[in-house]
Amino acid sequence: MIIKQGRADLLEYRVYDTRKNMGIAAAKDAAFVIKKLLCEKSEISAIFAAAPSQNELLESLLSDKTIDFKKINAFHMDEYIGLSPDHPKSFGKFLTDKLFGRAPFKSVNLINGLADDIVIECGRYSALLSEVKPEIVFMGIGENGHIAFNDPHVADFHDPLFVKVVELDQTSIHQQVNDGCFASVEEVPTKAITLTIPALMAPEYIFCVVPAATKANAVFALINGEVGNHTPSTALRLRGGAILYTDTDSAGKIL
Repeated sequence: MIIKQGRADLLEYRVYDTRKNMGIAAAKDAAFVIKKLLCEKSEISAIFAAAPSQNELLESLLSDKTIDFKKINAFHMDEYIGLSPDHPKSFGKFLTDKLFGRAPFKSVNLINGLADDIVIECGRYSALLSEVKPEIVFMGIGENGHIAFNDPHVADFHDPLFVKVVELDQTSIHQQVNDGCFASVEEVPTKAITLTIPALMAPEYIFCVVPAATKANAVFALINGEVGNHTPSTALRLRGGAILYTDTDSAGKIL
């Protein structure tokens, strides 16, 4: 059930009574868009975030038997450098376990964080994205307002690249521990390959799913803060077609 909704510039936001209902609602809206697009095209492409914040969304997408995954090309938005796509802590493995390995996608395109030449790998993935031009992106936002691994110190609303190498800031590193992805900050890789802000803003439809009290400050900054690279998620306020889904915990400071 929606308990509050509104707009921040061009961004629509909604607050749901529970985290589960938030995920169900986002998946229902996404399924409608997917079916609409597949009435117009023979196949589409979508970019997915790999994070526990997306669990309810991903489970709800999988439970919707009206979605024709065989016509969807899947991408993800970031990967740690030094981890292979099948490493237990990699984002590729997370999404394979949660989604990619559980539905018959037309194709699954993983970033290889263990590539011999990371610059070439960035170029390869950028070329794939440029070729298919994804229509949909499913994302969250970080505790510091990052989207993918565009932390404030590397975020660029006008980045000339679609995919690049970044160094994680300490907030992002600690978030990986807070989310239960790593046991300690020492285990978290310090560098990653990420889709840039222009790459994430390019798709026509953006479903941004952000639950949990740990994101309350980030949601407040997104809705009420100044737009700019210091809060990368505020790029969402500059374009239509994006919807922010929150629960009462993450939206605690805007209720």
